[in-house]
Amino acid sequence: MENLHHAIEDARSRFVAANPMSESADKAAARYLPGGNTRTVLHFDPFPLTLVGGDGAEVTDLDGHRYVDFVGEYSAALFGHSNAVIKAAIHEALEGGITMGAPTRYERELAGLLCERFPSLDQVRFCNSGTEANLMALCTARVVTGREKILAFNDAYHGGVVKFLGGQSALNVPFDFVLADYNDIEGTSAVIDGVGKELAAVIIEPVLGAGGNIQGNRQFLNMLRQKTEEVGALLIFDEVKTARLGPAGIQGMLDFNPDLTTLGKFISGGMPTGAFGGSAEIMSHYDPRRKGALAHAGTFNNNVCSMAAGCAGMRDVYTAARAAEFFDWSEAFRLSLNAMFSAKSVPLYANGMGSMIALHFSREPTKRPSDITAGCRKLRPLLHIELLLDGVSICSRGDLFLSLPMTDEHLAKARQALEKFADRYKPLIEETLAAHA
Repeated sequence: MENLHHAIEDARSRFVAANPMSESADKAAARYLPGGNTRTVLHFDPFPLTLVGGDGAEVTDLDGHRYVDFVGEYSAALFGHSNAVIKAAIHEALEGGITMGAPTRYERELAGLLCERFPSLDQVRFCNSGTEANLMALCTARVVTGREKILAFNDAYHGGVVKFLGGQSALNVPFDFVLADYNDIEGTSAVIDGVGKELAAVIIEPVLGAGGNIQGNRQFLNMLRQKTEEVGALLIFDEVKTARLGPAGIQGMLDFNPDLTTLGKFISGGMPTGAFGGSAEIMSHYDPRRKGALAHAGTFNNNVCSMAAGCAGMRDVYTAARAAEFFDWSEAFRLSLNAMFSAKSVPLYANGMGSMIALHFSREPTKRPSDITAGCRKLRPLLHIELLLDGVSICSRGDLFLSLPMTDEHLAKARQALEKFADRYKPLIEETLAAHA
């Protein structure tokens, strides 16, 4: 597609001209960091911006440009960059001692806040990331069931070593994974029947995040609950991202009870953490007072900065009432984008739910990863760079994550930038999608 290629090259040329200091910083960083950074997802062509500051819902780059931050640290930055309550909690924790080498009041309080909030959690243990939480949940399922096979879904992401974007990753842990298609009720049911009593667990995001912010079909999730119970496997809800949706995540919305739940991203106010938990029966395997208990290690599992920030965030800032209000506000924004795209008859759709949005080049909601066309993928770089040039920072794959300090004015800026993009490129979008239908 020559026209699309020229449009992307033109946008990148304007981006390079506007960001000479970020370009120089990226080139210099490549001396010591492969590709100039230490997180692959943050790379994009021609080079990623170097950010030097964040305040509220906005960030500033090395060249002095200010952006509304819809990257939102891939949903971890729910509280924005400068929440006073969370900063005060971290400061208090630092004043009391940084690495305590013992249980502290913070982890115990945060555990109670999470267990009272999320229906499936009788007990919980902390770790350092969502990746770790999912690994621990999978290991727990293997021990508890005495089985090896794990069912996951094509184009799912459960952390840096448990990812299936485009198939199995070479860096995945060497577990015995079986893959099925997200939202495919009949196909997945047949896979579970085929694995049968060898199945230890099914792990699923109830909104498929990196695969396109695709809502899990309620009947599909119900089938997973029924089939895992039939074969004696555990059902793991990866709510590392989706726990931010409403007062108690997707399980709260659906009154759903998985066997294990994993959490991370936002639950520590923007500091690094993860958590996994479930019924008292399952989690009792980690009770060190029990003979033969599982030994769960991690020097910084209960680090005071993350635990204190989490207590402040979950107790004082992101209360159940605030979470419900934020979901309604965010969902109204998502629906307003789709109304705007529909009125313009441009093939763009804001997929997702609430504060987790993915922009797809389509006229309809995306229900399975296989619905995402090659044309959609080819158009994403153009959308990403053009929005950056208009002061709206989104993920390079088209995700937008809303944060608590955002205002109606921030959302209006994003809507205006998307409207400008739709008006300018509608013929090119249609041409590209038709060529890759």
